[in-house]
Formats: sequence, C-alpha cells, structure tokens
Amino acid sequence: MAQSLLTIASDTYYVSVDGADTWSGTLPEPNPDRTDGPFRSVWHAQQVLRALKSAGMLPGPVRVLLRGGRYLVPKPLVFTPDDSMPVTYASYPGEEAVLCGGRRITGWRTEKVHGGEAWVVDLPDVAAGRWYFRELFVSDRRRPRPRLPKQGLYRITDVPGLKVPCGWGDGDNRQFRLGDGQMKAWRNLTDVEIVAFHFWIDERFPVSGFDEKSQMISSSRGSFAPLVEASGEKLAPVFIDNVFEALTEPGEWYLDRAAGRLYYLPMPGEDPETTAVFAPASLQLLRLEGKPEQGKHVEWLRFENLSFEHTDWVQPGDEADPTWTAWKDDTRSVSRHYRGNRASAAQAAADLPGAISLRGARNCTFAHCRFAHLGWYALDIGDGCLGNRIVGNEIYDLGGGGIHLNGAAFEEAPELRTGNTAILDNHIHEGGRVFHASIGILSMHAFGNTISHNHIHDFYYSGISCGWVWGYKPNISRDNVIEKNHIHDLGHGLLSDMGGIYTLGVQPGTVLRGNLIHDVTKLNYGAWCLYTDEGSSHILLENNVCYRTNGEIFHQHYGRENIVRNNIFAFGGESVMAFSRGEEHNGFTLEKNIFITHGPPIYRGGYNNLLAHRRIRSDMNLIWHSKEGNITFSDKDGDLDFAAWQALGHDLFSMCADPQCADPAKDDFTLADSSPAFALGFQRIDMSDVGPRQTPGPQAAAS
Repeated sequence: MAQSLLTIASDTYYVSVDGADTWSGTLPEPNPDRTDGPFRSVWHAQQVLRALKSAGMLPGPVRVLLRGGRYLVPKPLVFTPDDSMPVTYASYPGEEAVLCGGRRITGWRTEKVHGGEAWVVDLPDVAAGRWYFRELFVSDRRRPRPRLPKQGLYRITDVPGLKVPCGWGDGDNRQFRLGDGQMKAWRNLTDVEIVAFHFWIDERFPVSGFDEKSQMISSSRGSFAPLVEASGEKLAPVFIDNVFEALTEPGEWYLDRAAGRLYYLPMPGEDPETTAVFAPASLQLLRLEGKPEQGKHVEWLRFENLSFEHTDWVQPGDEADPTWTAWKDDTRSVSRHYRGNRASAAQAAADLPGAISLRGARNCTFAHCRFAHLGWYALDIGDGCLGNRIVGNEIYDLGGGGIHLNGAAFEEAPELRTGNTAILDNHIHEGGRVFHASIGILSMHAFGNTISHNHIHDFYYSGISCGWVWGYKPNISRDNVIEKNHIHDLGHGLLSDMGGIYTLGVQPGTVLRGNLIHDVTKLNYGAWCLYTDEGSSHILLENNVCYRTNGEIFHQHYGRENIVRNNIFAFGGESVMAFSRGEEHNGFTLEKNIFITHGPPIYRGGYNNLLAHRRIRSDMNLIWHSKEGNITFSDKDGDLDFAAWQALGHDLFSMCADPQCADPAKDDFTLADSSPAFALGFQRIDMSDVGPRQTPGPQAAAS
C-alpha cells in the first residue's frame, strides 16, 4: 500500500464515514461501482500526505476535506514534524465533520430507581475495568452526576489540626467532617467526591474512607490550601458529587463501575430510541508534537470548520493516566507549581492539559471550529509554539477553560519560549464545569500575543489572565495586546480574587485597551473588572468600559508605574477602585477617566503602613455620584470628601460633574456631545466593534 500511495498526487483529498482507506481519496464520494472514492479515516489521509512529502510528490498546498459525519477518535491524532507542510483539514463545504472522543450509548431498558423511571444499560467494557467515564452528554448538553445538597452548599464543620482563623498556605488537609448526617456510607463510596470551594480554587477530594460513628471523611488527596474560605474565618463550603442514592432528578446520571451499569433519569420528552447519548472514551483528540528542544517543529497546518467533541477529564497528577503524566513532564513551567497528589488544580487550573495540545508548533491555525463538551481546557498551546492563530471559533461547555497558553519561563531554555499567538474573534463560554477555577484565556509565560475581539462569559473565575510571575522578577510575559474583548458574568459568587482581566508581574509593552467588562461576582473578596495583581508593572490600561461588580471595578494589589487613562469605571459594590499595598514608588497614574458611583467610595485602599494613596497620581478625571450623594474616598486616614482628597494632592484639576451618559441604569455609557468629560481631555470610546467581528463557529466558514 505504501508503494501505491506514491502514485497518488492531488491538491485535494476527501474523507468520509462511507469511504475506505483502500481507495485513492481523490473523489468526494464513491464512484458507481464502489471501486474508488474518499478515504475513511483522517489518520490514513495524514499517512498519505506524509508519504507523498517524503517522496517529493506534493503538488503544493493541499486540502483534506471531511464529509459531514462523526469520526470517532479513540486516541489522539498525532502530528509530528514529518507532517509539516501547508495542509488544511476542513469540513466539506456546507457540511459539518465532527472529531468525537466519545461513544454513543444505545440499548437502553427502563427500570424504577428511587421511585422514578430510569434508563439503564449494561456496559461490558466498564464492568471489565477497561472504561470509566466522568461525563455524559445528552441531546448536545452536559448532564450532571447526582449531588448533595441539590441546591446550595454544605459546609465543613471540622478539620483535624486546623486552627481557624487562618489564611492561604500549604494545606494538605486529608480529613474533615461535615454536618451530622450529611455524609453516609453510600454505595460505591470510593467513587464519591467532595468538592470544596475556597480562596480562588476548588478542591475535589476522592473519598477513601468514612467512619460513620465519628463522621470523619478521609481522602487519598490532600488539600492545596487550608480548608477555609478566603476570609479565613469560616471553613470551606462543599457539595458531595456522584452519589447513587441522590439519583432522583431528571437529567442526572450515575455510572456504577462495579456493576458495569449506567443509569440516566430522562428529561421530559426524551425517548431512549432516538435521544443521542454520548460518553467520552478519550481525554484528547489532537496533538501537534514538535521537538523544539531539537529545533524540530510542526508547521503550516490549518484546521478549519471542524467540530471537536466529547472528551473526559482526570485530576492533575493522576499518575495512572499517561496523557496527563506526559503533559506534566513536558511542561516544566507548569509542573513547577504542582504540589504532588493534591485535590486541586493550581490557580486558574493552570496544570490542566487541553483536549487539543500543541508543542513545538509554528504558524498553525484553528479557524471557525467548534470545541464543545470537553473535560479539560479546549486548547493547550505549550512549549516552543510561535506564530499560531486561534480565530473565529466557538468554545463552550468545558470541564476546564478555553485556551491555555504557556511556554518556558525566563530562566528556562529559550528554544522552549512561546509567543506571537493571535487569539481573535472567539466565543468562549460555559467553562469551569468541573475545574471551577478555570478561565477563558490563560496566557502564562508567553509574549507578543494579540488577544482581541473575543466574547468570554459564564466562568466561575477570571475571564483573561496574563502573566505568571509574582513580584518583580524577570518575566517572559510582555508586549501582549488585550483589546476589544467583551467579558462578563464571571464568578457567580463561588470563588474569590478574580478579574475580568487579571495580570501578574512586570510586563512592559502590555496593553489592555477597549475592553467591555461587567458583572463580576465574588464569594468573599475580590470581584474586579481590571486586576493588576502582584508586581504588575508598566502596563497601559485605556479606553475600557467596566461596570457592576460586588467588589471594585479596578484594583491594583501592588505594582509600579501602570497608566490607567480614558476609561469609564462605574458601580463597584465596595468602591470604584482600590489599591492594596503602596511601596516606595508610583503604583499607577490615573488620568482622564470617568468614575461613577451609586454610593460606595470612589477609592478604597491601603492595608500596609505605607499609605497606598500616597503612591498614586490622579488628575484630570471626571467623578460623579449617580444618586447625587456625597462623593467619598476611603483609606487608613478615614473617609474623605473631595476637598480633603484634593488636599492630599490628588485630582487638583479633576471635576465632580454628571458625565451625561445616555442611560447608565441600562448599561449605556455613551456620552452626550455636551459631556464635561471632553473638557478634561477625555476621548470618546467606541464600543460598536467590541467582541467577535463575525459569528464564531463552523457555520461562519460554511456560509
């Protein structure tokens, strides 16, 4: 067969679920006598192109068009430097090809379970220990495992050896109690998990033991941090996941591993004969595996108008899983933050891989694709990746986050550095469904990236995070442009310390511009639209419209010489802006901004002895109380009125006046031509092109 491949040269090949890998692949459908037609598998098309390249027979750029249908991917498709050539893998025009890591479940019978009617099926591979899945997708929706309580959360009542109050630190708590009777010795107890929420992470504890008399729960994994809320005064809230006895509500499912049996309680109108039910059998779908440490890269591949669906998850550090273990070993700058067999992923779930993984990839593109129903991050762009493009995709229903971007840190091998990535016009939503601390776009050690015109919403933590150095040490993250993104509905009151856009470290050349950010809700503290965290420095934040949080709109923990200008900040729940820690340098400069409050102070700051307000510069701003109350500024000096604030040297040329926004109560901050802001030098902010400039997903490319 390999010899015959060398005689087949074309600029277009076809793949079809009705094809055959013994055919030439040069016809879009079988010929009448079915002696030739499209290939059956993407893997075979890849091998053909690799053989043609080796023989020097490629005619030029090549397309591989996949006819509509579902292509099962039981293990990842792997592209290596041998596949480096200008090839586009795409759906056939007007059709949708799906690369699927799941299996469709059929053969249901009905039984009574806990008083309700359940669909039940026996799965021999589960019974034999060859298959275990943690997710189920029904009618194109993620379905939940049964949990307790059904609504809200329980709370840990006791952690042996833990003294409260306490703060963030190394926890390694492996035993705890809940309220009396909330935990029981349920069926398949070691498949039950306790999910706790605290600080900016969640912890997922597999139950290893339970003593009914003492009510003590034991786990094989220790906590990442002490099991207290971010306030440090209360123990963490939790829910109990995957409890067979709690299987009572329509839409819930349970996999009995010991019996090899799957239960599903149908939603109204669902029919076992016609309803599409998929369970994942793969953790990853696609891997681009270069060897950047050897100067070998995967280059010029393009994936367009495809759908990627149905992958599972395991916890970080599951040494029984070779996919996760290999990823950790290849990504030193992440594994450095991994603390062994703990119950939590790191901040921002940074030590999760992706369903699609790139390493040593250059000038590759994912455009107008759909990434849905996945267990980890959708895309992981790792070591030694340069010049890649992620454009116009829809990315949703994610166990983890959307896009994870990370290469070597400053002190690590230069050939493993990652940057110059374009992440444009994507719609990223419904994330963190398993790993709640996951975010929309995570750019860690990466430089020169453009992250613009994305729509990011419905996450439990931050929208975009940029930088991975705490403090003032050398940082790879620089010259990143984050602009024209629409980011909203974050936090949902579950975690703390988050930002619509969150930065870390010294980042000269990084710009946060023209973003629309709103509705960020914390649990204990820290719901911010723009958050310059530890050491964030030399960053320009301009032309952003940010409003409505239950914290502040802009917050700087500590940093130096950031410029905050020509922004509209409105309706912070605790204040409009805050500065936590002043140092012996200028923290930031505020100029030509519009600050609007509905009651809370304009400014709140200072937790250290060096008063933070003495380390900022603020002037030429327009300040307004939308309810015509007193404008105040809060610091360790106490609550100050505007005159007292000016007496400290701030806002000497600023103005307290109505900015004349069109309808702030309805989120319209368009300024009237007569706005006094223009006299202060404020420039009108155009939000008409914020977010994706085209409809993301496969339908955009097919139209």
